[in-house]
Amino acid sequence: MKHIVKRKGHSEPYDIKKLYASIYSACLSVRASEGEAELVAERVVKHLNTWLEKKHEVTARDIRIQATKHLAAYNSDASYLYGVHKDLHK
Repeated sequence: MKHIVKRKGHSEPYDIKKLYASIYSACLSVRASEGEAELVAERVVKHLNTWLEKKHEVTARDIRIQATKHLAAYNSDASYLYGVHKDLHK
């Protein structure tokens, strides 16, 4: 199981649902339909899971950078929002 080093230095297990939810929320925040938000979140999570397979340790910042990059390919507005907001899923 992968662990993510958070901003304050503690680590927590990688939670695919949390990543999916934050990407989904970013898409909805820029008025994407629910269907589009689901599809984009699934695709970005798939990219991130492949990227994570090669990593021993990652930070929350690393994940945010990669997710923002992949999200840009599907929805540039959601990508911008995801990249500048610390936590959309609260």
